[in-house]
Amino acid sequence: MPGLLRGVARTAVVAGTATAVSNRVSRRQQGRWAAQQGYQTQPAEPPPAAAPPAAPAPAPAEGMESKLDQLKQLGELKEQGVLTEAEFEEQKRRILG
Repeated sequence: MPGLLRGVARTAVVAGTATAVSNRVSRRQQGRWAAQQGYQTQPAEPPPAAAPPAAPAPAPAEGMESKLDQLKQLGELKEQGVLTEAEFEEQKRRILG
């Protein structure tokens, strides 16, 4: 009887190990396929650019036209994805005082 139990135990260990390995391989394969499908359907996002240096505070003698030009440049940077919404708002606040 001990030989029979040993054989059954060995079979159980081998079957359990095989199942665990098979499940792991399946999960890994599904993860790779999901990553490939996600990569193909969604274009890669460019890495976030470093925040541009803070705009210097405008001199009191600057006219409204200069401020408008700076705001236009900020808007273009935001549209290009260089600035985030928060960075855009902060720079706008600095320009407008």
